[in-house]
Amino acid sequence: MMIKEWFKSGSPWVWLNAAAVSTSIILVVGLLLLVAVRGLGHFWPADVIEYNYIEGDKKSVVVGELVDTSVMSAKMAKESGYKLKDNADTLVQHLIKTGNRDISGMDFRWIQQQNIQSESHPDEMVAIERREWGNFYGRLVSVKENGKVIATGEAAWPVVQQRIEQALEIFEEIEYLQKKEIGAINHQLERLRLKQKSLELKGEWSTEAQESQSLKKAELDKEYKGYEEQLDVLYKQIRRDSLVAKESTGTELEIPLESVVHVIRPNSMNVFTKILQYFVKFGEFVSEDPREANTEGGIFPAIFGTVMMVMLMAVIVTPFGVIAAVYLREYAKQGFTTRLIRIAVNNLAGVPSIVYGVFGLGFFVYILGGNIDELFFPESAPAPVFGTPGLLWASLTLALLTLPVVIVSTEEGLSRVPKSIREGSLALGATKVETLWRTVLPMASPAMMTGLILAVARAAGEVAPLMLVGVVKLAPTLPLDGNFPFLHLDRKFMHLGFHIYDVGFQSPNVEAARPLVYATSLLLVMVIIGLNMFAISIRNNLREKFRALEGM
Repeated sequence: MMIKEWFKSGSPWVWLNAAAVSTSIILVVGLLLLVAVRGLGHFWPADVIEYNYIEGDKKSVVVGELVDTSVMSAKMAKESGYKLKDNADTLVQHLIKTGNRDISGMDFRWIQQQNIQSESHPDEMVAIERREWGNFYGRLVSVKENGKVIATGEAAWPVVQQRIEQALEIFEEIEYLQKKEIGAINHQLERLRLKQKSLELKGEWSTEAQESQSLKKAELDKEYKGYEEQLDVLYKQIRRDSLVAKESTGTELEIPLESVVHVIRPNSMNVFTKILQYFVKFGEFVSEDPREANTEGGIFPAIFGTVMMVMLMAVIVTPFGVIAAVYLREYAKQGFTTRLIRIAVNNLAGVPSIVYGVFGLGFFVYILGGNIDELFFPESAPAPVFGTPGLLWASLTLALLTLPVVIVSTEEGLSRVPKSIREGSLALGATKVETLWRTVLPMASPAMMTGLILAVARAAGEVAPLMLVGVVKLAPTLPLDGNFPFLHLDRKFMHLGFHIYDVGFQSPNVEAARPLVYATSLLLVMVIIGLNMFAISIRNNLREKFRALEGM
């Protein structure tokens, strides 16, 4: 009888809901911890281990970082074709990042614990991060300047540290000249070319226009040659030095310092030095461009593209969603047609996102963008300007995708505003528009922000439609730069969600890409949380300002 009364009281359902919520929170926190540990651990400078390894009758030396360890049962090992020594119950295997891809042809190698004769952590082992061919692990032999050896053995270590700092400074100068100065000149030259073609199409290409054009082009060419001379000097400086390193088989390799990012001795580093190196690596990850098919380097263009697209989407979807909700709630006659529209809006929220991508490609890109090119950019033909996937069309597509969420949330907020508020405003002489603008909409603004938060959360994680309307594997230039008109809505862009897909499923080097998938996933979650927290803070301020709504 007591149990029956307990069920009737509703307490079991309260406990069941509490258990469900607690389980969900634990799962979410556990997932985030897994992603954080796997992703952030990638930047820690691991020791370089030297293994004396024997496989059958063949002895070898394996050098690299310990990445992973797997334990296989004896039965599974025998079924897989492995031979166990001393009737062992398990087969322990280690995944070693051996690097030196340009010599051995692979970055990673599995070795068996039973075949390891000995292992050591020599202090002189160096880990060289390169811009091409991945990492190099071995011993530093010498440093060269213009092909002549200037330091060998232990004396080469302080010299290479000094020279690599100089090389990195020169590399930054070269990048600045190429991307900023020369990039700006190329942009101006292209605008001059398009202007000339536009005047030719209009029949206005006169001798006076030709002279003016030639004068501007001559000035730009002069600037370009000046920057080219600076680049020649910088290239000679950065190509002057190189280092010679020896890998585990005894092969020596000469590595130009222009292709080196870092040279460290992780085995001789203390905890404090490793922490500093960790933050340096993480800072590069969030601030630099990707390298080596996105398996190395940073992801700054993807972070920038994601935030830029979400902000544009929010600017586009908010007014349209609010206007639609205001019309449906305040102006439209409540009848069959209005109910039908609401059903259609609710059903739009359940349409697969890839369908929106196909619609965006067909309508926005080909129809709308193609017509814009014909009307406003005929001089660019046959190269499209807006008639190709880009940032604008991606933002519009996601705005269309998230529009139902904003409409429904805004309508809910409008319905919570009491009728007496509207009647009181009208009784005081305000028009219906003034009542909406000064009273109803401010009180419903927290609900609008709730819709925007939900829209941002969904849009930031979408990938499928973006693959059709603007996102690319690698974007050489950002949509926002110092060249007029500064915000280039026609450019393609990178996105964190697509970057995760590309690195995780399209990478030619799966083992190297795996930790980057976790790190990029963590950053995507942090970006979404950051955008949502910004919107939530605005919503909370609005709630405090219009606290009268809370008591309704």
